[in-house]
Amino acid sequence: MPVQSPSGTLDNIVYVRNMLGELRTVAHNEGAEMLGYLIEMAYVEAGDIQAGLRPLSVRRAGDRAAGVPVKAPGKIKL
Repeated sequence: MPVQSPSGTLDNIVYVRNMLGELRTVAHNEGAEMLGYLIEMAYVEAGDIQAGLRPLSVRRAGDRAAGVPVKAPGKIKL
């Protein structure tokens, strides 16, 4: 389910993703491989948020790593 907010959050994420797509093309055309890679990662992240696959903010989701289950350690046998 995509991010929905009365404040236009989804529209803003779509805008950011579109701009990142354009920046990715510029970086690629200039041969800036590392910059292009980082922009690509942000582009993918924005797409995941848009599609509802990731929370908008990790902090808002309980300050945990996204998608990583936390399990209390048990006894260690040596």
